[in-house]
Amino acid sequence: MTVEQPANDKAYMNRALEASIHIGLVILLATACLLILLPFIPLVAWGIIIAVASYPGFRALQSMLGGRSGLTAVLFTVLLLALVIVPVVLLAKSLVEGIWVLAAHLKDGTLTIPPPPENIATWPIIGTPLKNVWDMASTNLTGALQKFAPQIKSVIPRILSTSAGIGLAELQFVLSIVLSGVLLANARGAAEVTRSLANRLFGDKGPEIQDLVGSTIRSVTTGILGVALLQSLFAGLGFLVVGLPGAGLWALIFLIAAVLQVGPLVLIPAVIYVFAIASTTKAVVFLIWCMIVALMDNVLKPILLGRGVAVPIAVVFLGAIGGFVAMGIIGLFVGAIVLSVGYKLFLAWLEETPTCRPPT
Repeated sequence: MTVEQPANDKAYMNRALEASIHIGLVILLATACLLILLPFIPLVAWGIIIAVASYPGFRALQSMLGGRSGLTAVLFTVLLLALVIVPVVLLAKSLVEGIWVLAAHLKDGTLTIPPPPENIATWPIIGTPLKNVWDMASTNLTGALQKFAPQIKSVIPRILSTSAGIGLAELQFVLSIVLSGVLLANARGAAEVTRSLANRLFGDKGPEIQDLVGSTIRSVTTGILGVALLQSLFAGLGFLVVGLPGAGLWALIFLIAAVLQVGPLVLIPAVIYVFAIASTTKAVVFLIWCMIVALMDNVLKPILLGRGVAVPIAVVFLGAIGGFVAMGIIGLFVGAIVLSVGYKLFLAWLEETPTCRPPT
């Protein structure tokens, strides 16, 4: 007995050491693969998100083309690229033209700023400082620029850095659309892989989790990004009608703010500017239009967000906004997916918890 005990202990230690080495090698291999693929993870993630979100439209187009998946994927990818590239080109053209016009007016000394409204000084907190700065800009624009030159110089590098980041993000988004086209062309095989992965991770609830992930992505796309795009379209139309300078840039800023759920804040300076330069009737009509644009969010989001998702709308909304704050725009989808899956797993855990019997 005493002879076999050390032998058993030694065999147990050998097996434990061998298992530890195997686990360490697997962790090392997984870490190496992750480091190699790290630059491509955002690209792949966006490609998957775009493919899942646009799959219903892809299926509709595929049925119109007689079920030819390759041709449908090519046409669908070209259509998505056009929807992304054309607005960007038009916006860039508008910005360049606006900068050239502004530079020409500054060079000729013909750039003028209208005086502020009389009642602006009565506004609480910001009224007096805003009136002083506006008065200086309207009477002595050169002096105002010289006074705020240090602040302007400190902001310019940030603007250039942000512009470069936006350009890289746009290029990444274009490549993601191309990748989504490849995934859509092989949609059946991709669905089998995701189903196998879901079954491996979640067992019997794998198909339910797979459907939940897809429906959450589509819900966030329509409920947050879709509503923000629709609001930006209507807001940009109002900016163009009233002749707001840099209407395209204002619409882009409003789009970003609408995704952040603070879109109405961007409309406030636009309304103030229109009241300063336009007639009262025109300004009041623009104010009513901006109020309609701001209220669209409250009407459309409860209808679109959470539609088809087997979790409450509050879970999807909190996950999307929290993910956006933590991870950027891709966090809209990642946060909503993680919180929705966590919610479903929590409910499953509650259902499987044995009930406690009272003592007899």
